[in-house]
Amino acid sequence: MMIDNASDAVFLHQSGDKVRTAVEAFQRTARMHPDRVALRTPGGRQEVTWREYARRVEAIAGGLAKLGVRRGDTVGLMLTNRPEFHLVDTAIVHLGAIPFSVYNTSAPEQLEYLFTSAGNKVIVTEEVFMPPITVSGVPFEHIITVDGPVSGATGLTEVESSPAADFDFEASWQSVEPDDVVTLIYTSGTTGPPKGVEITHRNAIAAARAIAWFDLGFDDRAISYLPSAHIADRVSTNGANQFFGVQITSVGDLRELMSALAEVRPTMFVGVPRVWMKVKAGIEAKLVAETNPVTSKLAAWSFDVGARAARADLNGTSRGRALQLQYRVADALVFSKVRTALGFDQLRLALTGAAAIPVEILEYFKGLGIPLLEIWGMSETIGLGAMTTADNLKIGTVGKPVAGVEIRLADDGEVLVRGPIVMRGYRNQPEKTAETIDSDGWMATGDIGKFDDDGNLTIVDRKKELIINSSGKNLAPNSIENAVKASSSLIAQVVAIGDNQRYVTALVTLDPDVADLRAQTLGVPGAQLADLAANPKIVEEATLAVKAGNAKLSRVEQVKRFSIVPSAWMPGGDELTPTMKLRRKPIATKYADTIAALYADRRDGGVIDVG
Repeated sequence: MMIDNASDAVFLHQSGDKVRTAVEAFQRTARMHPDRVALRTPGGRQEVTWREYARRVEAIAGGLAKLGVRRGDTVGLMLTNRPEFHLVDTAIVHLGAIPFSVYNTSAPEQLEYLFTSAGNKVIVTEEVFMPPITVSGVPFEHIITVDGPVSGATGLTEVESSPAADFDFEASWQSVEPDDVVTLIYTSGTTGPPKGVEITHRNAIAAARAIAWFDLGFDDRAISYLPSAHIADRVSTNGANQFFGVQITSVGDLRELMSALAEVRPTMFVGVPRVWMKVKAGIEAKLVAETNPVTSKLAAWSFDVGARAARADLNGTSRGRALQLQYRVADALVFSKVRTALGFDQLRLALTGAAAIPVEILEYFKGLGIPLLEIWGMSETIGLGAMTTADNLKIGTVGKPVAGVEIRLADDGEVLVRGPIVMRGYRNQPEKTAETIDSDGWMATGDIGKFDDDGNLTIVDRKKELIINSSGKNLAPNSIENAVKASSSLIAQVVAIGDNQRYVTALVTLDPDVADLRAQTLGVPGAQLADLAANPKIVEEATLAVKAGNAKLSRVEQVKRFSIVPSAWMPGGDELTPTMKLRRKPIATKYADTIAALYADRRDGGVIDVG
């Protein structure tokens, strides 16, 4: 039954229809423009229209029903970004069942934990992931592969072509209720084993209402490249597609992302901070490689103008007639061409989230004519909570609460959130749920924050990650780390250390791509990262970056010593979660000797004094 409560329903863009669940949204969206392409891959190698999308969802749902998937069952997905993810995920939801994704970098023991927690008897995957799934030892009733028949698995085509004889598709999806779970999102596990966040259809409706002002529709295009196990991809592609008709291009190989941007020319793009930093590094590398002195000088002048214009805008001061005229010239001659080369010339929504982003990156892209809107949220709030907007680009903050959300601070500064975006709870962990959400519906986020006079929220750091030095002063490691990372594209990761210590030190890793470029400049092309980490010129550049970062920090926050780690840290490895958050405790254990040397009276060869 349709209801009028605004918290329980949302108007679909272009139709005026009110829907209460994601499946209602999909069914109505699919009928609006059945012949338009809904899902695709770069170059149009694969294209799925809305008519075909709806037909295949029904067929896959029927096939899964024949395999015994019922309302409330969980179904695991271990897939690269591809149209089949959306087809299968949507089909599962139409059964009233619960799809969930795992990170493709997961080790067999991690998969065993996740599948045991979720309790799924069916997994949908690709041939390449069969080995870790098999080694995990989980006794699945059915393994389905989307890329053809594989030994020990059933092909998706076979499932799709063999529906249950008595399956009533209409009755199935129409019985889905707002409080049913639409997906599980497993937390990244920075502070312990991942927890299964239960996201309901009601949460999905709240997310759609919160981003309705984006005015998304069938003419919009987005790229799905973030892991499907990440809430950011779930909302920005799957959700935007089903609720608003946004066309999704799936990029399964990150090496194809830049070429896909140029081909797709997205109107909406979500990038975690590291992606935006990599884009900036790529632009800078091309400028450094420019051999025409006139072009080089024009570019340098333009980016200086852009930086001054961005600072004026973000500080709320007037550009002035002279600077505005200069910016128009810079935009016409340089910035517009850079945006076109990147594939961002039709971009109207540029979003960043999932981690703190350095202020300098926000200023850089604002100067380039690409204002980044910052979203703060977590899996437990379906990725939303607060965000900046085009008319409230308060730099250094994450803006104001999104529609329908309340945010307040606890006595110790912890950010508390209440509203329809808050998860139902942690799967099979009622005690953890009770610890996180109180009887009044306020959810403790674990973030420490503060509000400015205009009601904009600033996230200081994670409550459990604050550094307390030997003098008892609380320091935010994120602020220290971002200050250094923003100072040089050579720096990939920084870990600030200083708990119970007299001063702050850091572990620093190099960006492999930028390091390769530096190797060519230094006349040692192909040099290993470990060798470059000890190269005097690289050490000098890293030291200058730390000094530049220190200049933005108070004396007590400044890094006094650091060490360059001679290897890259990869998402899903010992040091980084799949979403590229630092695993601080494992890092402290793994690099205990290096950290001890940073505080030793006698300087070790790998320890660099900042001076």
